[in-house]
Amino acid sequence: MPDRDDEMYRAAVLYYVQGESMDAIARQLGVSRSTVSRSLKQARDTGIVRISLTHPRDASSDVEQEFFNRFGVRAQVVPVRESVSDVARLDRVAKVAANAIGEAVEDRTTLGIAWGTTIDAVAAHLLAKPVRGCTLVQLNGAANDSTTGIDYVSNIASRFAGAFNAHSVLFPVPAFFDYASTRDAMWRERSIMRVRDTQRECSLAVFGVGSLVGGLPSHVYESGYFDDEDRAAMARDRVVGDVCTVLLRENGSWADIEMNTRASGLTPVQLRRIPRRIGVVSGRAKARPLLAALRARVMTDLIVDDQTARHVLTLA
Repeated sequence: MPDRDDEMYRAAVLYYVQGESMDAIARQLGVSRSTVSRSLKQARDTGIVRISLTHPRDASSDVEQEFFNRFGVRAQVVPVRESVSDVARLDRVAKVAANAIGEAVEDRTTLGIAWGTTIDAVAAHLLAKPVRGCTLVQLNGAANDSTTGIDYVSNIASRFAGAFNAHSVLFPVPAFFDYASTRDAMWRERSIMRVRDTQRECSLAVFGVGSLVGGLPSHVYESGYFDDEDRAAMARDRVVGDVCTVLLRENGSWADIEMNTRASGLTPVQLRRIPRRIGVVSGRAKARPLLAALRARVMTDLIVDDQTARHVLTLA
């Protein structure tokens, strides 16, 4: 182990395991207190130290229990002050989600991610974990008529792949095809079939929930993926949001929405075949699309701020 890593490890053992103060550690290692502080921070950032919390009652909160009773979902509700901005609220939820994802990834995990504003925020907080044989796969296409989406998605994917030393598989197709027949033809291409085969091998999926209105803009609704005709069609179909760029109504239905015949993302039925599915949601504007996602049964796990969680239960 390089000297710097060894110093980080020794400082972490002394501080977290043996309960020594930073001043005592500095004396033992012959360094300054600020050096010890930097070593402990780097130990957390690089995954040498991983912190987990256990609820003092060893039980879910009432809100989390109600999510399980109503929707069969294991919810982790993140307490956030009401006065906090949407950006700060998302950041706090993203930190909790990044930790949960790190705990869920094991050797030889095939992890599927759906790109978006929320997952981009989660990627920024991922810590390195020394696992082997992992694969990362993109769950929905990202191109539209003005961008390939490659830069945006590859940046997110590279941070996930870097955290878990994973082989990365991108999905080079549009988010929405112009014609359903074009999508059907692409699904027969061997290069695309290989990506879709990898998607079917996923043991873990991570995704956000897109919302048409309010709060922090969902990337898919603010970046040229829909024209006026598309938005009118979504209004007629009473769409409230999406998961993996598959559009949903508030009652959780999706199969008869015309635009979904052109969508490249995994449908709720396909998602449900993945054993563990972590949804990450922040902000009251996401309450209705989150309720739709819960009714579509796309999640096994949910990480959400407390205000949004309570609003969803009120709507339900």
